[in-house]
Amino acid sequence: MNPLRRYEIIMEMLLERKEVTVNELSDRLAVTGKTIREDLAKLEEKGLLLRVHGGAMLAHGEQLGLLSAKGPALTRQAEKAEAAERALNYIEPGDIIALDGGSTTLEIARRLDNMPLTVVTNDLNIISELVRRDEIRLVVPGGSRVRNMLAGPEAPSYIRTLNIKKAFISSTGVHLQHGFTIYTNDLIAYKRAIIESSATVYAVVDHYKFGQSALRTFAGLTEAARIITDSGCDPEAAAAFRAAGIEVEY
Repeated sequence: MNPLRRYEIIMEMLLERKEVTVNELSDRLAVTGKTIREDLAKLEEKGLLLRVHGGAMLAHGEQLGLLSAKGPALTRQAEKAEAAERALNYIEPGDIIALDGGSTTLEIARRLDNMPLTVVTNDLNIISELVRRDEIRLVVPGGSRVRNMLAGPEAPSYIRTLNIKKAFISSTGVHLQHGFTIYTNDLIAYKRAIIESSATVYAVVDHYKFGQSALRTFAGLTEAARIITDSGCDPEAAAAFRAAGIEVEY
């Protein structure tokens, strides 16, 4: 198994458990404890985890979109809600939209009026939120459960048969060089299908994601028509993205 795939599996286990031991990782990956410790050291250098005695835990969850602690989640709720409110300005009755899985796109779903609208999503939380609204046509691509989302080869294939007008995507990190990034590979095919099947793509992220980079790039910055964020966005950071030709709304 190549190192990048090991890194992904380590991050997948951390996403599910928040903390793992060297022994658990060694058994899961069938490599020595020495190899695991070297992997953890490299991931810690990237700021993705924090090594603790005998293992590792997620690091800087409040900056990288993992709301594992009540404090950061509550602190960032206002920012996510603000970005979501801005995104609503781009949704009109009769639209066919895709809501990517994520906490900020969930805030969009919570604020959607019960109006004639088609919503494509693989996020179980968004599905639960919208299923009660009889005016909204909910389209679920299917797949097997991966944390709070549905994924698998059938989902991207189905998405590519659709004509989506507007897609609202989430991202773990937004970086000038690395673009839109995510921790693991298991949702990239789905995200790519949404982007490539949509007439217009909007990235909706809180300002903490700017300058952050996860393991995998799933899209270049120019693939989004604009980045929608909150008023906490650093004007200098926004200016840097705009200088690179990326519209930022905050």
